[in-house]
Order: sequence, then structure tokens, then C-alpha cells
Amino acid sequence: MTSPYYEIRVSGVLPPEALLDFDRLTASVEPVETVVHGPLQDQAALHGLLARLQTYGVEVLEVRRLHEQQPGPPAEQPGE
Repeated sequence: MTSPYYEIRVSGVLPPEALLDFDRLTASVEPVETVVHGPLQDQAALHGLLARLQTYGVEVLEVRRLHEQQPGPPAEQPGE
């Protein structure tokens, strides 16, 4: 069974040490927020990550469970 894949958006730039114990997650910085992507084993791991972000004073903007595996490239729409 694969781990659920999450996307977590936080305000500002996330300190690199915030993801130290979450080796399968990646983060990308956008103009005013950081987006963390990756699989988390279960709800306990999600809550652990959210608690970690809280200790750094990071404002969580959105948490989305995308699907069971890492996404591929987006599908092209007809006419693009």
C-alpha cells in the first residue's frame, strides 16, 4: 500500500530544518508561500508535520490530500 500524497501550503519561506525528519517531502518556494509536497505514512505523520510547522511559527494556509501516489506531469488540455 502506498502512502497518501499531500500538498501543504504555508505562508512565507519555510526554514529548511522544518522538514528534517520528513525525508520524502520536497518544498518549492513560490512568490509569497512555500508548497510542501510528498507522501506521509498516515494521519499521525500529518499531525506530526503540522505540529513541527507550528513550532516554527509557520502559518499553514492549506492542506490537500491529492491521491495515493506522487503526481505525474499535468495532462494537457485540448487546444493548448
